[in-house]
Amino acid sequence: MAGITSPVTLDRVRGALWGVYIADALSMPVHWYYDVRALQRDYGRITTYQAPKERHPGSIMSVSNTGGHGRGGQGGRIIGDVINHGKHDRWGKSGVHYHEGMAAGENTLNALCARLVTRGMARRGGYSQEGFLQDYVAFMTTPGSHNDTYAESYHRDFFKNWAAGVPPEKCAGEEGHNTASIGGFVTLPPVILGAMRQGAEASAAAARRHLALTHQSQALGNYAQVYSQLLVEVTNGRDLREAVRSAAKDVGVDLDAALRYGYTDQEVVHRVYGSACYITDSFPSVLYLAYKHTDSFEEAVLANTNVGGENCHRGSALGALMGAAHGVAGIPRPLIEGLHDSKAIGGEIEEYVSALFLEEGKAQAAAAAASSGKAEL
Repeated sequence: MAGITSPVTLDRVRGALWGVYIADALSMPVHWYYDVRALQRDYGRITTYQAPKERHPGSIMSVSNTGGHGRGGQGGRIIGDVINHGKHDRWGKSGVHYHEGMAAGENTLNALCARLVTRGMARRGGYSQEGFLQDYVAFMTTPGSHNDTYAESYHRDFFKNWAAGVPPEKCAGEEGHNTASIGGFVTLPPVILGAMRQGAEASAAAARRHLALTHQSQALGNYAQVYSQLLVEVTNGRDLREAVRSAAKDVGVDLDAALRYGYTDQEVVHRVYGSACYITDSFPSVLYLAYKHTDSFEEAVLANTNVGGENCHRGSALGALMGAAHGVAGIPRPLIEGLHDSKAIGGEIEEYVSALFLEEGKAQAAAAAASSGKAEL
């Protein structure tokens, strides 16, 4: 196993973080296209970043609750007044794209929150629950802080509680039918990687604590533990296919069966495991796509995009795994450079790596040298 600050490991850390944003941005225009024929009609086969079209044929924002989680009416003003400022009127209309008006290569809200976590950890030299909550509330409640139209149920629930005066550490919405969603995994990679110096168990514990700030879900926490273990192992150099097979066994998924029967990616994701956001559907699909397309970061993330469904958030979880397996060197440069905010993202990743790995490594080396010097006296 490579050392925690070895060039190989740090390249994998960088790759994992780039993967979160690349897979999300590729899928953004076709996010929640459950009808793959409609996806192909509107966009063909996506191979690079595209802007969303004006209308989304499967959008359900017109029946989504603007005052809290799930479906409902548009009488609530959490969307529009508290978060996603100025977007309230877009939720009550049929066919409005979830990410209306975003540019090619731009990231959706959950991936922007992953950037928020990454910047905060770099600034503080590590993870802080209190710091994250401060950053999250400030970002979400500041008009113009992002350009997305949609916000998942967990954001709406959190800020419904926050607007009612609930302390931020208690604002996570209660368990509901859509709480255990892969969207909760998007902000986990920087938290998991930041704790891996203390071992896989520490990373899993950190992931569960972070997740609990926004999601009250034991089931989601259990899956997060498996995902954390997997991401740490792959970042530390374990063979991706071997690691994914082990994780699949932990959640009772037979990946070899899907390959044995010769199903297409579309058939596996939509008919075998499920293309929806629920973690019981989406996590097996993440594992399958990583297992099937082990040898290529690009093939894996493009396959995820083009099968549709919950491909943005599923893609971020997958992209982190594939980026960790292949490192930055295994990611085609156009996918990095084509991101709408590529330069800023690259700077944030470098600051994160420097603060959490390089500075820590220097401190450990200095402490070891000092200890050795004392022992010789």
